[in-house]
Amino acid sequence: MNFTYPKTEKLKSKTTIDLLFSKGKSVSKYPLRLVFVESDYGIPEDSDQKLKMGVSVSKKYFKHAVDRNYFKRVLRETYRLNKHLLIDNLDKKYAFMFFYQTKERLTYEEIHTKTIQLFEKFVQQLKKEE
Repeated sequence: MNFTYPKTEKLKSKTTIDLLFSKGKSVSKYPLRLVFVESDYGIPEDSDQKLKMGVSVSKKYFKHAVDRNYFKRVLRETYRLNKHLLIDNLDKKYAFMFFYQTKERLTYEEIHTKTIQLFEKFVQQLKKEE
């Protein structure tokens, strides 16, 4: 298993981000939220890459950039270590946005556990839609 988060996997397209917020569906496992939309925009046709991922921490909850950056770093790390849960169960290409939505300062272990639960919940929702 490849535990990397390469530049090609990062969600940077403004068009795709706008699409996520307008037509995206959401899965939550407090305090994390995953917004997703089926999209191959920005993903080359010949690549086997199945997803683009972005992370966000609200300025509303953490006023200092150093705090927001810490939680974004933790979200990226938990995604990197558990993305196989998503990739192994995806048939189509998706764009994701991963949010941390609370004032509480959870530990890395708590966020890691919640991330696994969130990804499993997403996979279950995908299977229900099929």
